Amino acid sequence: MSRYHDVASILIDIEAELRRIGCWDAKSPPPNALRSEQPFSIDTLNFAQWLQFILIPRMGFLIDQQEVLPSASGIAPMAEEYFSGLGLPAANLIATLQAMDALLGSDGNHY
Repeated sequence: MSRYHDVASILIDIEAELRRIGCWDAKSPPPNALRSEQPFSIDTLNFAQWLQFILIPRMGFLIDQQEVLPSASGIAPMAEEYFSGLGLPAANLIATLQAMDALLGSDGNHY
């Protein structure tokens, strides 16, 4: 399978896990919240919203356009920190994000 296919599959899993743990928002945040320049949009979105409204659409765009995927990712540690105090069953989501980090950090990410 191509790396694009693998990343697309992980994005589907991220969405499914966000829905399963009740962190999928039905409504999009205001447009200005999506234009944050802070890492993970920490000043305008919570981490789950960042996954839903920034990461998934951006990675989907890169896949659709067959553009170069990021050569590194460090999303899982942020997820571990965010979900640690919420009492949500986020272990599968964190494992999925670890898989994304590993995939994007692996060799051969040149398209």
